[in-house]
Amino acid sequence: MILRIDQLTKRYDNTPVFANVSLEVAPGEFVAIVGESGVGKSTLLNCMAGLDHWDSGTVQLHGADLGTMHDDARAALRREKVGFVFQAFHVLPHLDVAQNVGLPLLLLNAPDDARVEAMLEAVGLGGLGSRLPQQLSGGQLQRVAIARALVHRPALLLADEPTGNLDPSTAALVMEALVAQVRLHGTSLVLVTHSVAATERADRVLRLRADGIGER
Repeated sequence: MILRIDQLTKRYDNTPVFANVSLEVAPGEFVAIVGESGVGKSTLLNCMAGLDHWDSGTVQLHGADLGTMHDDARAALRREKVGFVFQAFHVLPHLDVAQNVGLPLLLLNAPDDARVEAMLEAVGLGGLGSRLPQQLSGGQLQRVAIARALVHRPALLLADEPTGNLDPSTAALVMEALVAQVRLHGTSLVLVTHSVAATERADRVLRLRADGIGER
């Protein structure tokens, strides 16, 4: 399993966000997570990557128990094994498109201009590497974020409402690019979404509730 979560519970002060969440994600599997607003879907994604702390339970990523690792070790594991796509694009405005996409490779001390260009071609942005983010549309910026998240070929991609800020036709194009790339590279995808169209592409759809998670 790429990801295994067992009896995970998260609280803010004394208020439970979610409790007793258990799930597994197999290599190459696309799992969509749905649920009411405020139930902790984004927080759960952050726990999956060890970006957020939890109160009880375990998170194992690529065989490593995140709860027993120091911050530096978790960060190194994330850089190598995890990609992120968020609703906000989080591109760096002072870097051009190719530089934004190449950041994960740079952090791994493995810059590869050819791989960056191939990834841009794959998401429909070929020839746009020298443009600055402010010269792109919202749909193009989200494809930059997808290319950046996948360029280092992570084992797991975590996506938080990646089409939430896009119009339906653009959202469909972005989702097509996202799914095509994770299928091509055998990447596991955990997607938090309210989009029915997005859930229809998933292998499994899980509903997060305050008392746990289960098949929708």
